Amino acid sequence: MLMRTSARTLVAVAVLLLLGGLAALGWWYQARQQPTAGQPAGTLTVEVTSAADRGPGTLREALFIVAAAAGKADVLLKVKSIAPETPLPPLVNPHGVRILTQQGGGTEIDARGLSGGPLLDVAGANTSIEGLQLRNCAASAILLRAAQFRLRTSTIESCDVGVDVAENASDVLLEGNRFTGDRIGVRFAASTRNAAVVGNTFSHSRDAGVWAVRGAPDAHGTAITVRDNHFDSDRSGLVAANVALLVERNEFAAHPEAGVQLLGAGAVVRGNHLSGGPAMGIIADNAREAVIDNNELDHLGAYGIMVRSSASILVRANRVHNCAYGLAFVLGDPQRPSTATDNTIIAPQFNGIDVVGDSPILRHNQVLQPRAYALHVADFERPDGSKVAARPVLDNNNFRANTLATVAAGTHAPGVNSHE
Repeated sequence: MLMRTSARTLVAVAVLLLLGGLAALGWWYQARQQPTAGQPAGTLTVEVTSAADRGPGTLREALFIVAAAAGKADVLLKVKSIAPETPLPPLVNPHGVRILTQQGGGTEIDARGLSGGPLLDVAGANTSIEGLQLRNCAASAILLRAAQFRLRTSTIESCDVGVDVAENASDVLLEGNRFTGDRIGVRFAASTRNAAVVGNTFSHSRDAGVWAVRGAPDAHGTAITVRDNHFDSDRSGLVAANVALLVERNEFAAHPEAGVQLLGAGAVVRGNHLSGGPAMGIIADNAREAVIDNNELDHLGAYGIMVRSSASILVRANRVHNCAYGLAFVLGDPQRPSTATDNTIIAPQFNGIDVVGDSPILRHNQVLQPRAYALHVADFERPDGSKVAARPVLDNNNFRANTLATVAAGTHAPGVNSHE
């Protein structure tokens, strides 16, 4: 009888110990799931602790885990570098994913082992990437084809395209990042709703820092904001064609081809500073209905602003000083003339305003201290010998030079009202 009682006591004690262990395990699990500072409640956190290409603790494993998560998920990178050997799975969690590095760190992901395809394929909405260094991508560092994307305080270097924004993307913020040595820093396939490129640095891009180009006018008509960025020594700082852009308060410096190139329709370029380099500041080429307003351009080796083969371009209140030339209007559409008004051009090395085979409206402009002509007007002679007449309309300009305006033989400049 005593032995039976002892056995029952031992069983009871064992059960109590088991229940206590399960309770402690449950408490530990719940504690692991508690949000850390800045982390929303209910968010799954997956830590990347291995730099290997695959296996437990790797980035690949983390992306599989968060893809299947029932809610929001964070991927916390705790390794210094990762070098994927095969393509990573896409980010598809519709509830939202953050990829970030531990405080004070900056994980580098080197894609030189991938022969093609994007390094990170963002196919799920509400994705955020913070503090990463993405390098050596044969294709795109980030392919974005979803809504609500954020890229902050990251570096993308030596890639074909830094961030490739597909036509179906929207609500995009690229803020405080560095793009260097890429062919293209950021590429937009179309006008993108609620898209902003703010406070980034672009340098030594082989084609352009920002490239927003499509073959036909974009029906969306929603302007992408490009604001407060610094572009330095890119082949071209920004190229836009048939994509609505608002380009304002940026710094462009030392571009060998141009600071800003506009083609097609839909761009507003205002309040920017373009300085230095052998090329032009702003070119509108085969463009229409663009606005170039209140920019400062200085120490450029060619024209501050050139409008060529374009229609209905407004060039207003720009300040051009110490450039080789000021403004140029070449072979425009006489039925839809461009307009230059309230611009100030100081100390051009050669001509202040050139008009070649075009008929722009020049109103209330000032050319001060030119070393050649304040205004030079010339017909354009085609290879077959025919001429395109230059017929600018001049209204109350201030051209201070030894010769007020030089008009090529056979051309007519109606409405001349210029003052020494």
